[in-house]
Amino acid sequence: MVANFEVTCVWDLKATLGEGPIWSAKDHAVWFVDIKSSKIHRYDVSIGSKQSWTAPSPCGFIAPRKRGGFVVGCKTGLYLFEPKTGDFTLLTHIEPHLPGNRLNDGFVDAKGRLWFGSMDDDENNPTGALYRYDARGLKKMDDDYVITNGPAVSPDGKTLYHNDTLKKVIYAFDLDDDGEIAGKRIFAQLDQNGKTGDHGEGYMDGPVVDSAGNVWNALFFGWGVNCYSPDGHLIRRVKFPVSNVTKIAFGGRDLKTVYATTAAKGLSADDLKSQPLAGGLFSFEADIAGQPQYEIDHV
Repeated sequence: MVANFEVTCVWDLKATLGEGPIWSAKDHAVWFVDIKSSKIHRYDVSIGSKQSWTAPSPCGFIAPRKRGGFVVGCKTGLYLFEPKTGDFTLLTHIEPHLPGNRLNDGFVDAKGRLWFGSMDDDENNPTGALYRYDARGLKKMDDDYVITNGPAVSPDGKTLYHNDTLKKVIYAFDLDDDGEIAGKRIFAQLDQNGKTGDHGEGYMDGPVVDSAGNVWNALFFGWGVNCYSPDGHLIRRVKFPVSNVTKIAFGGRDLKTVYATTAAKGLSADDLKSQPLAGGLFSFEADIAGQPQYEIDHV
């Protein structure tokens, strides 16, 4: 069950909470964020160059636009981001009535709709929610989360996955053509009793769906990534040299090069000594392609 993929660190940047990698085929680069440091990072895979920008507040995700530039989800709302100038322009506040919340993880589906979650920044209260943002505006789709992660969508566009990290659960929803969801159910779950179990240890962090419909889920405090078949069975596990893996993205010309963000958050001084690459950007070659990175089409 453990996959023999060679995992290597391609950028030892020691992110506090690296998250949300996306593949940009336009510039052959991986973009991702360091939430707690309010940073956006870009890694050019062709020449190995690295760039960083400072966001207006802690940023949970970055998503590309068809018109160029990106939408960035920050603690203070959604922003347009133009890398050439470094400018951030506020699009909309999300939860001004919940100053203790921030945005965490996002996804663009094949129809150009943006999906993202919010969460309690102190990781205590179930004030987080799942949102959809498209040409019709902003809509809350689900709630009662302490820490949200994902979402992600199946290749046929009919299933949406979203994680409740503290409950160690991946939920599946039926997704229709209009972007409405129904039929919430448990797709996969880690052991809740402190035991390792068949699915490994840790917490369900960011999910990604490949071109065959398999769900690859990063494990925070779990030393790797689990891969589930479309029917929810664990079919492989990729081991990492660091404990806090947050999310992966499929990239490269054939979408088989996997990039993974990791985090140093929550690690003790002794942990960091034994995991010197914690917070780095990692890579491995997969034997199946991912889905293309879609772009937001309404802003």
